[in-house]
Amino acid sequence: MKKRITLLGGGSWGTALSKLLSENGHEVTVWLRDENQCKELSEERVNKKYLPEVKIPLNIVFTSNINEAVKNAEILLIVTPTQMIRSVLRQINDEYKRDKIIINASKGIEIGTMCLVSDIVAQETTNCTFAALTGPSHAEEVGLSMPTAITVACDNKEVAEDIQDAFMSSYFRVYTNEDVIGAELGWALKNIIALVAGISDGIGYGDNAKAALMNRGIVEIARLGIAMGADVKTFFGLSGIGDLIVTCTSKHSRNWNAGYLIGQGLSKDEAAKKVGMVVEGISTTYAAYELAKKLNVEMPIVDAMYDVLENNADVKETVNKLMLRDKKEEKL
Repeated sequence: MKKRITLLGGGSWGTALSKLLSENGHEVTVWLRDENQCKELSEERVNKKYLPEVKIPLNIVFTSNINEAVKNAEILLIVTPTQMIRSVLRQINDEYKRDKIIINASKGIEIGTMCLVSDIVAQETTNCTFAALTGPSHAEEVGLSMPTAITVACDNKEVAEDIQDAFMSSYFRVYTNEDVIGAELGWALKNIIALVAGISDGIGYGDNAKAALMNRGIVEIARLGIAMGADVKTFFGLSGIGDLIVTCTSKHSRNWNAGYLIGQGLSKDEAAKKVGMVVEGISTTYAAYELAKKLNVEMPIVDAMYDVLENNADVKETVNKLMLRDKKEEKL
């Protein structure tokens, strides 16, 4: 069934998802903060900065007026950086952010409040149903219609199945899951592990080191998830191990790329600037560090990444400290 869907944000992921939804027959509007970018995308039908190889369908509407964009929407799809979501939602008039389905397709935890996006949406909207769209899904590949499988997590099964129908296509397979917290955490925290994997590669370490970091990384993610009430099985699915694999190993991963540059000697700011897009793993490291301390959850890899980012710790020395921690049994 045709839906009226508004995307809040038009970066690489927003461009890829708007194309997919338009191809599926939905009425798609994309809100962008920048009027010049709106004009460029409307006229040239290509996002030169983020997805230059992807042709944007003619029936997608671009606007910089957020209330016009969301006024008649049935579904709001969030594709803005996590640290901006609260401020974006506060720009919307109250009557336009009630009784809607809100899907988050951004990754991260809010610094300061330590809120997941589901918490932010619950605080800033009225009577809306929340869902998280998560999984191994680089925009560069989705934009080129390459086979992709993801998960939509929602505690309302009927809504989850409606979203599944809206997004499913010949190249975009969607599974459903009721564990919203687990899906959000897996998708957010894997970016921290991708930073560390990139650092390992940047230093020049091999596959053994990266495999160990990825494996112990998912253990840390699961530990925090269990402490927050998530289902541990979620972390073995697409929004857990699936997304961790692609983010830690792909040339498209902005977090891996930023980590690689840090491993080569750049500062976090220099690395982020060179990547040229928001590196969610950096802000998520700070939020996860505080959350782990609050919940008394042991997360040594997160602690190490925090030490590198906040205290400019030497990366090789930090890896050495991880390796020389007290011996223990392998378990969660």
